[in-house]
Amino acid sequence: MPPKKTTTLNLRVDPAIKEAIKEAANRDHRSVANMIELLIRQHCAKESITVHEQHVLFKDDE
Repeated sequence: MPPKKTTTLNLRVDPAIKEAIKEAANRDHRSVANMIELLIRQHCAKESITVHEQHVLFKDDE
């Protein structure tokens, strides 16, 4: 099932980090948001942090 909802995450980073993530995203043909999500998921997997699927967090009728 495709995701139904997303949420906004606002953050401030060093301009050099912003440029690096933009380059990394471009090299992987991803958006910056998708690249950041991928990196967070990879980190959580490495640290054994469960990332629940959206259908667990939201009811289907919302």
